[in-house]
Amino acid sequence: MIQTAPAAFSVSADLKAAYQRDGFVHVPNIINREEAIGFRAAAVVATERLGAISDNAMFRQSVNVWREDAAMARLTQHHNIAAAAEQLAGVALRLWHDQILIKPAQNSKPTEFHQDQPYWPHTQSTHPISAWIALVDVPVERGCMTFIPSAQGRTELPPTSLSAQQGFFDVAPDLIWSPRVTVPLRAGDCTFHHGRCPHMATPNFTDQARVAHVVIFVDEATIYTGARHVVTDPLGLEAGASLDGELFPRARTFIG
Repeated sequence: MIQTAPAAFSVSADLKAAYQRDGFVHVPNIINREEAIGFRAAAVVATERLGAISDNAMFRQSVNVWREDAAMARLTQHHNIAAAAEQLAGVALRLWHDQILIKPAQNSKPTEFHQDQPYWPHTQSTHPISAWIALVDVPVERGCMTFIPSAQGRTELPPTSLSAQQGFFDVAPDLIWSPRVTVPLRAGDCTFHHGRCPHMATPNFTDQARVAHVVIFVDEATIYTGARHVVTDPLGLEAGASLDGELFPRARTFIG
């Protein structure tokens, strides 16, 4: 049988404009529901096998799963996700890392407002973008994402605590008055957000764990600063090194 290449995934002009304006967009059905159900099972197995770098009331987090788990690598390297990310960012990207985020059922705390990029040891990356893929249905009550639109230009803010209710607003008090947009997702849906778009996740009040997979891309020209990070600490990189090679592959290699 002759294998045909997957159809190219295309993001509409309206979605691109919304992303550039707001710093985030919702893309329904980035993968189909059946794929999401399969990847949900794979994510749970991978987390149990590989362990978690964070296991607290907010979430259970496993990082760089794609390097250790073939099933989850297929999701991290999914052509739809890479194609949408590059179209929305408008520049060539490479993979920074992936992560499984499981918010346990009942009594889970919110993940408080923060920006992602301040935690990363990067320079020369002005278009970081994260794909947050729902592997189960994620209504508001199960821990979906809330964003502050059009605040991705705030590049001066430091990292803040994910557990401190007012932590982010202590460093950006003006943003406490900004509108907030909460985005419930069906399994297989995805949000893309800029690395400087402030966001949080609601508590999980349901009896089902919220399972999400996040694929994070950065500019191809990204440079390592030398600061500590769980992804780069084991690699022995010198400050000023390019984040390239097989550990940080180009997004275009996933698209085909």
